[in-house]
Amino acid sequence: MSTNQYDFGLVGLGVMGRNFILNVADHGYSAFGLDTNQEQVDALKEEGDEDKVDASTDKKVFVSSLKRPRKIMLLVPAGKVVDIVIQDLLPLLDEGDIIIDGGNSFFTDTDRRAEELEEKGIHFFGAGVSGGAKGARRGPSIMPGGSKEAYEVIQPIFEAVSAKVNGEPCVDYMGAKSAGNYVKMVHNGIEYGLMELISEVYWLMKRGMVLENEEIQSVFAQWNKGRLQSFLVEITADIFSRKDELSDADLIDVILDKAKQKGTGKWTSQNAMDLGIPVPTIDMAVSMRQISAIKDTRQKAQELYGLKVTRPAAELTKADLEGALYFAFIVTYAQGMTQLAAADEEYQYGMDMATIARIWRGGCIIRAALLEDMRSAYAKNPKLESLLLDEDFAAKIQDTVNAARKVAAYAIDKGIPAGGLSSAVAYFDAFTSGRLYLNLVQAQRDHFGSHTYERLDREGTFHTEW
Repeated sequence: MSTNQYDFGLVGLGVMGRNFILNVADHGYSAFGLDTNQEQVDALKEEGDEDKVDASTDKKVFVSSLKRPRKIMLLVPAGKVVDIVIQDLLPLLDEGDIIIDGGNSFFTDTDRRAEELEEKGIHFFGAGVSGGAKGARRGPSIMPGGSKEAYEVIQPIFEAVSAKVNGEPCVDYMGAKSAGNYVKMVHNGIEYGLMELISEVYWLMKRGMVLENEEIQSVFAQWNKGRLQSFLVEITADIFSRKDELSDADLIDVILDKAKQKGTGKWTSQNAMDLGIPVPTIDMAVSMRQISAIKDTRQKAQELYGLKVTRPAAELTKADLEGALYFAFIVTYAQGMTQLAAADEEYQYGMDMATIARIWRGGCIIRAALLEDMRSAYAKNPKLESLLLDEDFAAKIQDTVNAARKVAAYAIDKGIPAGGLSSAVAYFDAFTSGRLYLNLVQAQRDHFGSHTYERLDREGTFHTEW
């Protein structure tokens, strides 16, 4: 094929990048890839249709092969690598070309890059992509934000390759500046929370109810047919049906109990604190991954303390666990959406909460039946302060909160760590308390630091010489 005729360029031909570019080609757009690794280039050429897909290790060949304005997507590790790739490509680009960062870049990095490139006449925006390698190949959820003019150029391609729900593409413009990367960051924070909650429920079945893996698999599979229907519950059922190829055990039982992380959950927690938004279930999910990493220390502590002294606990049922998990799912989504709304106000993104819920219904890791209800809630009231203030969600919460309390109490009585579930209950209790105990905290602050306080019975700021 001659040069200057490919519709779409992609840098980074690992599994994610290769799958995404093949997805683009499947939908009628020609695509050209770039990677420094010749094996990755060869793998793409071998798998792709030669009339639609090509690739090179030569950046000059890559850039010269793209139609103008060039549409170049980066699927490379976040951080310095993104800056290096941009600087390598920049001398070869022309005014009006578009660079799209499809990785999990921190949102302030996206703002910086957009400003730097705008001075050079290059459009830049971040587009979060969720769905993993399979999603990239068959239809992810895509969260673009930044230059709306630039997005409109790439919009037909993104709409073609994205997942579809009821014929609607799971992609839409998220807002100005780094809105796309921010939405993807919070998506991942919610993902951390949901994974933690599911894992806690597994451990309660395993250690509390002493269920075998086969029965646990059946429970998750059954739950996935009801109100807990979601990608994460679905794959959890799959995990419990897999046998280990290296032993006679179930695979789940030979996997080391250390969960790693790439930072997006931590970023969500950190920025929530900056915004003054509580997201304790997401915070706990991040903390539990950090605790899991110190396995040697945990084993020493277990030897020191021996068996936990626990109290008799009320009998737990699968229905209790299902209700508690549903309750905690709602609370976790509510925390994430509240953070998005606060970020929208702080950073002036121009987000639409109903749109975010809509594009998360398919393709992404946190897709779930609940998201259609969330879309409806925000469509009905775009200024909804919290998902927990929607009447339909209030009914769901009231139906499940007692199960959540029972499960949290059971976990404490049995000495089984379930910080995510417990934090969801504590958050709900604090959120629904018209009066809290923090008057004492403020009194303490005034006592030792003269920080002053406000009163219930009159306006103004006061200080006491304690």
